[in-house]
Amino acid sequence: MVDVVSLGSINVDRIRHLSGTELAALADRYDWFPDRGRTVTVAELPPEFPTGADRIRHGGKGGNQAVAASSAGAATEMLGKVGSSGEADVRGRLADAGVGVDRIETAPDPTGTAYVFVDPDGDNRIVVRPGANGAVDATYVDEQYERIRSAACLLLQNEIPVGPMQRLLTALAAEPDRPTVVFDPAPAGGAEALLDCEAIDYLTPNETEYEALQPDLDAFDGVLVRKRGGDDVVVEADRQFRVTPPSVDAVDTTGAGDVLNGFLAASLAAGASLREAVELGTIAGSLSTRKAGARSGVPTTETVRSYRRHGFDG
Repeated sequence: MVDVVSLGSINVDRIRHLSGTELAALADRYDWFPDRGRTVTVAELPPEFPTGADRIRHGGKGGNQAVAASSAGAATEMLGKVGSSGEADVRGRLADAGVGVDRIETAPDPTGTAYVFVDPDGDNRIVVRPGANGAVDATYVDEQYERIRSAACLLLQNEIPVGPMQRLLTALAAEPDRPTVVFDPAPAGGAEALLDCEAIDYLTPNETEYEALQPDLDAFDGVLVRKRGGDDVVVEADRQFRVTPPSVDAVDTTGAGDVLNGFLAASLAAGASLREAVELGTIAGSLSTRKAGARSGVPTTETVRSYRRHGFDG
């Protein structure tokens, strides 16, 4: 049995470090340029937009969360689409991390790309071009339905089209035995259409996404896990509680929320309580920021559990 399935985005990340002045100039020039900690999706970039990179790594919220769930000890499968150029490398990186890749399909469009701008404090602003992620359609999702239905936990993000996810969640809501669904509404645009889906059990926005979705959150009837960077994670369930992240010297916050989601899903699939699952996810997300890149710093489950017990690695 597959413990965790991640249905979502697979990207190549182009990472560039910029000064505060350079980032301010981009924000002045492009009114859609994201604020710190935010992700925006654009179909096309202006020709003059800076696409150069200091480093090129593999990412996408779907792929990142799958890698984190695998690192947390869950048997994990990735569902999504990539482009034909370099697809072996994209699949191979996921497979090397222990993620099942046999059901990833190839689309005519190029693999999705994320332009990750990192400021001197390690915080990021992300501009995403969907590419092949936009080709994840209802036909593909229908073909994967039985695989999804049989999982213990399903990870979803908002970097693939909303329509197929809405169709999937409607079908799952009618199932007597379905996976636990964790939805990361990132980026926030369009995510409000899914908030009233009965099959979503956990919603995990960061603070900017939480603010953007505030007018529509009354439609959501599950557990809200608010990711707040270096501040306490706030969990709104039957009773509200907070989890304080460990203090670390952050190098790059890219993907920290994805790591939290992956560990959360793996822990829930393994039968952990909500508090334990959130604590493990919070620790893992914080520890992941000590290295550059969305996946480079993903800790092992042994490291995270040791930190939870003793307050330090080892």
